[in-house]
Amino acid sequence: METEQRIINKTHELFMRYGIRSVSMDDIAYHLGMSKKTIYQYFADKDALVDGVLEIEIQRNYRQCEMHKLNKENAIHEIFMAIDDMQDMLKQLNTSIVHDIQKYHPKSFQKLNEHKQEFFYKVIKDNLENGIKEGLYRPEIQVDILAKFHIESVFVVMNGEVFPTSKYNISKVSQEVLENFLYGIASLEGIKKIQQYKIQRQNPITHEQAN
Repeated sequence: METEQRIINKTHELFMRYGIRSVSMDDIAYHLGMSKKTIYQYFADKDALVDGVLEIEIQRNYRQCEMHKLNKENAIHEIFMAIDDMQDMLKQLNTSIVHDIQKYHPKSFQKLNEHKQEFFYKVIKDNLENGIKEGLYRPEIQVDILAKFHIESVFVVMNGEVFPTSKYNISKVSQEVLENFLYGIASLEGIKKIQQYKIQRQNPITHEQAN
């Protein structure tokens, strides 16, 4: 593995586990078994490392969303796949990471906001519009408003001040928020689908048996 990629991979691992502020350049060098001087040959400062780690997460989000589009059965199934991905991410995420980016790394935070407001917004908007066409979401819902609301509800789960990990299981918070969002926008047919997918997740069975 090339040195630059090794540095960013280890930094990503440390930031996700411990948060950004609590991981120093000395910590990164120690875990890599190299000097800070070597790291600075590839990354000018901690800001550059934060940007590199954020890019890993953005690219991962792109890939996941594309996979969901290819594999979805319908709009509700697409959301349930996103819930599963969110659960996996939260298992290894220190919830201070978004706060740390916002407070200490403004350029990276701007990049994150652009990703939310452009790519993530379009993904959710498309899902809502498709769900209406499929008869699974209520036709009168306001797509623009609910797309923005949904995005912010996903990110508030990762706010350690709102949901401190000492008090809340973040995976359960995430599932509760996303499932209730679905129930709020679903038609009667959509509610049946939600119940079907919840049963399938609790008791995995084949697609043919489910139908």
